[in-house]
Amino acid sequence: MPDNVRIALDAMGGDHGPSVVLPAADISLTRHPDIEFQLYGDRAVMDPLLERLPRLKARAEVVHTDVAIRMDDKPSQALRHGRWKSSMWLALDAIKRETACAAVSAGNTGALMAMSRFCLRMLEGIERPAIAAIWPTMRGESVVLDVGASIGADEQHLINLAAMGSAMARVLFDIERPTVGLLNVGVEEIKGLEAVREAGRILREGHFPHFAYHGFVEGDDIGKGTVDVVVTEGFAGNIALKTAEGTARQLATYLRAAMNRTWMSRLGYLLARQAFNTLREKMDPRKANGGVFLGLNGIVIKSHGGADAEGFANAIDIGYDMVRYGLLTKIGESVERDLKANATARVVSGASS
Repeated sequence: MPDNVRIALDAMGGDHGPSVVLPAADISLTRHPDIEFQLYGDRAVMDPLLERLPRLKARAEVVHTDVAIRMDDKPSQALRHGRWKSSMWLALDAIKRETACAAVSAGNTGALMAMSRFCLRMLEGIERPAIAAIWPTMRGESVVLDVGASIGADEQHLINLAAMGSAMARVLFDIERPTVGLLNVGVEEIKGLEAVREAGRILREGHFPHFAYHGFVEGDDIGKGTVDVVVTEGFAGNIALKTAEGTARQLATYLRAAMNRTWMSRLGYLLARQAFNTLREKMDPRKANGGVFLGLNGIVIKSHGGADAEGFANAIDIGYDMVRYGLLTKIGESVERDLKANATARVVSGASS
């Protein structure tokens, strides 16, 4: 592990580009003084911003490119006109060339996923990547995956998600053996799609040293924090994520309207201001910004395209933690052992049948 963590930033990605990415890097630098940055993008845009951020300028290398992936580009289009020369590709290629430890982008999700797979390839034993989100819960935080990398999953992919998600939970939450649940329409073993039921059987019968299988969990268990890791395929996971984000904004709007309705409610707000500030902090979507692309030969973090500087800084912080605590090594160990456990469970099942 190097003394300093070098992170490559796609400075042109997202809705706001360098005007958000560079201030975010400066914020993250205050939290982690051992970070160094590689900034990929249009130098004519970045240099004036860096002049106002002398601390970041001293810790950053600027690599010019005038090619940026558009937010509405299809993955195939992005690969055609952005491979080898776009800010997104160059940030990923820095991981491959081992000049950076991680890459962070707020750019087009489909393009970032396609370029990541093409540039970095998959870890051995993993066929498809996943996007893992850190989810605030009543108990603290949980890891939820997949939240949109791919649609549909067979039992093997779900088991791989359990292995990768538990490795991430071990890194982020310092839990020796995280609990894992499969998202389903009910907790009974007879419910759900065949792939989910089969994955549940294998997880129950196998021996998985890196995590403890809890069983099926339902949608409300995510917010309760029933398990440390919630596993689902990308279609359901993305719907759950967007529903939670929308509900948080809805509740915040209701709360602001209620507090301003009468002078008595405004007085009540003043008396309970500290409690409301704590609630607002817990519901701040910026703290949950930053999805981790798991299953790749490298650490790639996806920020929301519309994130502000504080939100993008949180995505950088996640990348920093993933590097400092050896996420890739832990995922490799988990996948290798858990694949063996999976194979054992299949053999036992075949013999019994």
